[in-house]
Amino acid sequence: MFQSKSRAAEEATHASTLVGAGTIIKGDIESNGDIRIDGTLKGNLKAKSKVIIGAGGVVEGDIEGQQADIMGHVTGKIKVQDLLYLHGTTVLNGDIYAGKLQIEPTAVFNGKCHMGGASASIVELPGSVSQAVNQ
Repeated sequence: MFQSKSRAAEEATHASTLVGAGTIIKGDIESNGDIRIDGTLKGNLKAKSKVIIGAGGVVEGDIEGQQADIMGHVTGKIKVQDLLYLHGTTVLNGDIYAGKLQIEPTAVFNGKCHMGGASASIVELPGSVSQAVNQ
């Protein structure tokens, strides 16, 4: 019935966030858990877990996460440490940095792709070429 504080804190860390269809957010979002966007985000999205952009979801900004499933429209850079999955309804205009990549044949992707372990730690320095940072 009652949870210990450590269990409640653990569940809060793994909580999921949903931005529903019809919702428009202007600004950056940071999440400690999974996040799903079915509305519109005009800003950057940074999650410590899984990012899902639904078929009706629109993101105008950069996305960072452990994993990502994209089904909607994204304009911006995507940086994923593990698997990035671009489903058939995806329209992506931007560069990808991912450990692994899976693209369905009907997905649209316009940009550059950087894959592998070092790709997830790419940073762009102002006025210079992108460089990998060892962590």
